[in-house]
Amino acid sequence: MASLLEKAQTLIQANLHAMVDKALEANSVAVMKQYIRDAENNLDELEDAAATVGGEVKTLERKYKEYKKKADQLDRNIDTFLMQGKADLARAAQNELNSNRALQERYHEQWVQQQREYEALLNARLKLQGKLQTIRQEQKEMEALLKLAESKEKTVKAIKSLDDLTGIGDADMARLGDSIRARLDKASAQSEMYAGRLDNQMEDVLGQAELDIQLEERKRRLGLSDSGAPAAEEDSLESDASASS
Repeated sequence: MASLLEKAQTLIQANLHAMVDKALEANSVAVMKQYIRDAENNLDELEDAAATVGGEVKTLERKYKEYKKKADQLDRNIDTFLMQGKADLARAAQNELNSNRALQERYHEQWVQQQREYEALLNARLKLQGKLQTIRQEQKEMEALLKLAESKEKTVKAIKSLDDLTGIGDADMARLGDSIRARLDKASAQSEMYAGRLDNQMEDVLGQAELDIQLEERKRRLGLSDSGAPAAEEDSLESDASASS
């Protein structure tokens, strides 16, 4: 019984803060779960022992009261025998009373001792129940904190991966943008070149047409035909040809 109480006392006096710190360091509530298992087992043993000792207390109390009652009766009988002058009966009753009183005292001592042990078991049981309830609550909070920590770690990891990906993506996008801008610049330059050629061609064509118009106008003023001969000379030649025929 002493070892049972010592084990219960060890569990009751367990340092909760140290247990929580150990659980945090190990990133696990296993140490707290082990305490709960040990406490539950010890609590079952305490309850069984308390029930056994409690039964013994009741038995000893009943025996003590029985012997006390009998002793009280013997004590009264001795007085009666003496008053009646029955010394032999008084002597026998006194002898029985002495034995009865010894048993009465023995049962009383055992009763008191078992009662103290019973109360100690009940007290340990009550304290262990309170400690167990506290540890269970701490376990729930610890599990919630660990889940929250795991969730935050995953979030941080995801953000870090996203940051890395964003950096790579930005560089790729920058290179892609530079490539596209370079192609646009080249296309713009080619377009300008083609436009310049077309403008030159158009200017050349328009310039030649203007020159032709100017030359035609000059030919008309000079009376020149398309062949370059003066118009009067052409008329004379035509007249000579008519006369010959």
